[in-house]
Amino acid sequence: MKDNKSLSEKIAELDKKTEWFYSDDFKLEEASENYKEAAKLAKEIENDLLNLKNEIEVLAEDFSK
Repeated sequence: MKDNKSLSEKIAELDKKTEWFYSDDFKLEEASENYKEAAKLAKEIENDLLNLKNEIEVLAEDFSK
């Protein structure tokens, strides 16, 4: 199932997940699962940014003709 969250929403969610590690709510028992979720989200963001970069390069090339 494809995630329909915007890049901004994903970045905000990743910020929230990483802040959890420094919060009073941190529990060692939950750290592994939260880390895995944050890593997956970071990979999605990386892929979204790569796709956006490719789109911008294509548009830039079209405008330079």
